[in-house]
Amino acid sequence: MSAPLLSVVLPAHNEIALLGSTVTNLGTGLDARDVTYEIVIVENGSRDGTLRLARLLAAQIDGVRVIALPVGDYGAALAAGFRAARGRHVVNFDVDYYDLAFLDAAIAILEARTADVVVASKRAPGASDRRPILRRVLTYGFANASRVLVGLAVTDAHGMKAMRRDDLAPIVERCVTRGSVFDVEMVVRASAAGLRAHEIPASVVERRAPRTPVSRRSVESLAGLVRLRHVLRRESRSGAPA
Repeated sequence: MSAPLLSVVLPAHNEIALLGSTVTNLGTGLDARDVTYEIVIVENGSRDGTLRLARLLAAQIDGVRVIALPVGDYGAALAAGFRAARGRHVVNFDVDYYDLAFLDAAIAILEARTADVVVASKRAPGASDRRPILRRVLTYGFANASRVLVGLAVTDAHGMKAMRRDDLAPIVERCVTRGSVFDVEMVVRASAAGLRAHEIPASVVERRAPRTPVSRRSVESLAGLVRLRHVLRRESRSGAPA
């Protein structure tokens, strides 16, 4: 089977309420665009029937594949999905956060080769972030901490991203973090490798409550950034490629 034009990587952890509608909407939208595609659902550690639903969707809808991981870990799910992706272009969406208009713009940019990494930023000029204020403040704080601690060059690394698979694959293999910091490490390493980033303003609303308390997520994310800073500094001192 020839490789599709597009791979959509979709981490799913306890998403039984939204997974079916998300996959159906994505499939309908992609079919209307007349592109070859696959949707790679990466179920990770769910306890609510998400895996059963994902496998049912894969059995019913052409182009849907399922990977199952035993432990809930967003970064590990992304890494597994990126490794499994076969498309020329790879985009990651969340079950509760996806936008086919972003996909259209990102693919056009990648095809034109005006950039190598396309990110949807909740903080770029023109973005619309209608989530609760606490989540907006935490996004601002995490983005600034990422810039100061590990040199993140974009305003927001969390959320939707698109890259050409040939560029993405070696970057993913260099990443050592998981959890919520994986996105940041991937973008930082892409920049260090000379890949050009382009930001598209995002429009985001909260479709469900966070899976983990925001206070716990904030502590874990900050600790992950500190660990990543040590890793990057150690690599820099040893002369290892970023």
